[in-house]
Amino acid sequence: MEFGTQFQGQGVVVTGALGLFGRGIAKAFAAAGAKVCVTDMDQAALEELVTELGAEGSFARACELTSADDMDNLVAVVGDAWGAPDILINNAGIYPSGFLLDMDTSDWDRIMDVNLRAPFHLSRGFALQMINAGKTGSFVNISSGAARKMRRTVVPYCVSKTALDRLTKGFAVELAEFGIRVNALEPGFAAGSSVSALSEEHVSRAIRGIPLGRSTSMDDIGPAVLYLSSREASYVTGTTLSVDGGNSAGTLDVFQDKKTPL
Repeated sequence: MEFGTQFQGQGVVVTGALGLFGRGIAKAFAAAGAKVCVTDMDQAALEELVTELGAEGSFARACELTSADDMDNLVAVVGDAWGAPDILINNAGIYPSGFLLDMDTSDWDRIMDVNLRAPFHLSRGFALQMINAGKTGSFVNISSGAARKMRRTVVPYCVSKTALDRLTKGFAVELAEFGIRVNALEPGFAAGSSVSALSEEHVSRAIRGIPLGRSTSMDDIGPAVLYLSSREASYVTGTTLSVDGGNSAGTLDVFQDKKTPL
């Protein structure tokens, strides 16, 4: 899908911009003519990413997503730079592994803070800023198939993504009158996270079960995020788009002796 020049000069905020998907999303918007505020934990790495983007008006701002003050400062900095953004991508998320019986409450709180509280806090802050500036726009929350299927050892992550889907619908309903659309996108399986390293055996087993036979790439996610943020999706709000090669529909894993059709 071609989006022409409709993102030219638009301001896009991307959280978790140093991650696998965040970096790709930022690059997709920059390539489409947008200016991007990239935010994550490492200011120096973020500034390097801004240089890579090469998009005029883009800038880096480190932000700790467990800190309300940090998030408020991020909103204020974006407001000073652009008046208000046009698009917010709540991409940041953490995926620690562990059994519920072994988990400290502080670990639970951090997962909920980053994966759920931060999207609420930033969506509220930027929505108010956009409304005051008379801007319409789009928010996209990066969700997961874990929102619909519980996974052993990552229960808090699953809970946070289920709640994020509901938060997406809630904001979609409440912000519709102001011309702000809110949707979620579920990427499929992708190895390469610096936060959660996966073994080669785990990766190959996961890919074997995907109906379309491969992992998710930014060639899949970039256009999907651009679509949800574009005027072509002007009648789309409160929905979740799965871009996962059919993985949410079913798996190719079989347990019978007969392994092939026909």
